[in-house]
Amino acid sequence: QVQLVESGGGLVQAGGSLRLSCAASGRTFSSYAMGWFRQAAGKEREFVAGISWSGDSPYYADSVKGRFTISRDNARNTVYLYLQMNSLKPEDTAVYYCAASQGHGYIRLHEYNYWGQGTQVTVSS
Repeated sequence: QVQLVESGGGLVQAGGSLRLSCAASGRTFSSYAMGWFRQAAGKEREFVAGISWSGDSPYYADSVKGRFTISRDNARNTVYLYLQMNSLKPEDTAVYYCAASQGHGYIRLHEYNYWGQGTQVTVSS
């Protein structure tokens, strides 16, 4: 059974930090690229950050570059994906989704095969 389970969301003041985690199991996710997307109320889901299966070549949306860091841990049967979010802004408020891509691409939404249920991040001003 494929599971991607996000955690770590919550309410934080502007300028604060949060660390999101995603536990991925049920497939050999160590060979999958993975990424984070977010969806604010009334808006489309958008790419935040992606990382290759090996952890090389992280890629970020311009809006989060320099503030967010994506990383992963392939050492165990369950693969863990992280998103360290610093200097948070009210416009970062959204539901954040973890996703896995079986192919080579990991920037576009349609390149992802598996999705988590999301975790809410709310940044107050």
